[in-house]
Order: sequence, then structure tokens, then C-alpha cells
Amino acid sequence: MRGKPAPKRNILPDPKFHDLDLAKFINYVMKDGKKSTAQAVVYDCLDIIKDKTKQDPRQVLAKALKQVSPLLEVRSRRVGGANYQIPFQVRGERRYTLACRWILTAARARKGKPMAEKLATELMDSAKGESAAVRKRLDVQRMAEANKAFAHFAKNR
Repeated sequence: MRGKPAPKRNILPDPKFHDLDLAKFINYVMKDGKKSTAQAVVYDCLDIIKDKTKQDPRQVLAKALKQVSPLLEVRSRRVGGANYQIPFQVRGERRYTLACRWILTAARARKGKPMAEKLATELMDSAKGESAAVRKRLDVQRMAEANKAFAHFAKNR
């Protein structure tokens, strides 16, 4: 690795629920620095979830993120002229990042509705375990499982 790693930034909790994880999720939703738009989308999404499921929307969000976050992933490594896909355990922070990214990608891929509705639908489906983001996690896990034979190359990383 060249240079030094970027310093960790402390983010402020979101203004409505005072929740750090929700603030981080809002930051992932944000595009082009438009935080107020991202907050509006996420809060509308949480209202839709509350209306449809009659549950605490933050619990639905937490359950969806837990369902989507992967335990294993593969990384490419060059050994003796060949590239191998080596399975690695995923650190907690990266699990959260990947889960948020996959949920947002799947929500943005849905067509014909406002973003708040697409995100709400994706989160509810993810919490149930039947969304595109969950399928993505299963694909990543399956890939890691298939390449278990190369796990011994991971020793010095």
C-alpha cells in the first residue's frame, strides 16, 4: 500500500432519529453532495415501511442489512503467473458498506417508481430474504465456497 491510509472521519447522527447507522446509510444514498435530498428519500422510505409493515422501520432496515451483509468474499491474487480467487472473511465495516451498496444498487435498478418507494420495497424484500441484494450476497458466498481450495494462498495477507 502506498502512502498512509485516509483518516477515519466521525459522522454526526441523523437529525430525526439520532442514529449513526442511519446517518451512514443516508450518506450512501446521497449523490452529488445533495444530503437534504438523500435525507428526504430515506425518511420517506422509512415512512412507507412503517405504513406497510406496521413495524419499527429502523428494525426492518437493520434486519435487511443483516440479511444482505456477506461473511466471505473472494479477492484476486496472483501466484506464480496465475490469478486465483481467494476467499477471505469480510471485516464488519466492509460488510456494512457492501450491504448498503448492494441494496442501493438493487433499488436503483427497479424501474417506474420514486426512489423512496423503490428503496422501501427493496428493504422490505431484503428483510424477508428475497431481493436482488440477497441474491448478490448468495452469489458472492457461493463464489467463495467454490474457491475454498485456494484458501491456503491467503496466509500472508
